[in-house]
Amino acid sequence: MSLSGKVAVVTGSGQGLGLAYAQELVKQGAAVIINDVNQEVADAAVASITNAGGKAAAVVAPVGSTETAQQLVKAAVDNFGRLDILVTNAGILRDRSLLKMSDEDFDAVINVHLSGTFTCVREAFAYFKENEIPGRIITIGSPTGQRGNFGQTNYAAAKAGIVGMVRTWAIEMKRAGVTVNTVIPVAATAMTETVPLFQKAVEAARKGEAMPEFFRKEMGFGTAEDVAGLVAFLASDEAANITGQVIGAGGDRLQLWSHPEAVENLYQDGGFSYEALQQRFNAELGDKLQSVGEEFPELPEELRPEMPKR
Repeated sequence: MSLSGKVAVVTGSGQGLGLAYAQELVKQGAAVIINDVNQEVADAAVASITNAGGKAAAVVAPVGSTETAQQLVKAAVDNFGRLDILVTNAGILRDRSLLKMSDEDFDAVINVHLSGTFTCVREAFAYFKENEIPGRIITIGSPTGQRGNFGQTNYAAAKAGIVGMVRTWAIEMKRAGVTVNTVIPVAATAMTETVPLFQKAVEAARKGEAMPEFFRKEMGFGTAEDVAGLVAFLASDEAANITGQVIGAGGDRLQLWSHPEAVENLYQDGGFSYEALQQRFNAELGDKLQSVGEEFPELPEELRPEMPKR
């Protein structure tokens, strides 16, 4: 097992994607710190690992604060002697369209996703650097952070911000031999089960049935376990050369996302005045403007969501 002797912290790992990541890390030989805000959920997650012969312990605390980040690193060291891997998975949703989104809705999501990632990564990197450990950091992004999505101003900002931090951290951590990457999961979870587009896939997953091939291949949508392998791989020594990357996983598809690049360059002697932009912008760049939001293939008739009866 390639992660034998390694110790991981996975935030938000009491259930769903986080638990799948933790269980896969244990399957590959690691011991793991489970984190959740609910004691019963955390205990059940730990039991699912220890009853199968793995090593796990729990920290029940909300991520976001420096205190929780310190508690998580300390728990890894106290329980298992070290820390090698951090997966920042914890997250919440407070979806509202812009005019309906309150300060509290915005701040809550930013605190858990963005601040929680920042504080946990800062604490883990400090430990890695001090102890000369070539640690592995895997942050969790979202297609929303890459493309935008209606009603998710807070979530989009947080997930895009995580990717921005990762690109910066990859530069800062290189000399220490620590890698940091973002995984973008596309899977049946509590966060996607209410999306009508995925209804048939989510229903199949809930029944323990195989998802229709269209979802797995054409849409790259699958189960939590489909994403967990990538998380464990990025935590391994085999991924020592991979850092600063954004990698999507779902169903039967893996995606390597590009970093933002200019799609076209225009030049104008003396710079672009208002009048010059009037003359040139739409004429030369109008057909190159970038799309927003995710673009999905059309669902076959038999896989379309059932409309509620009126």
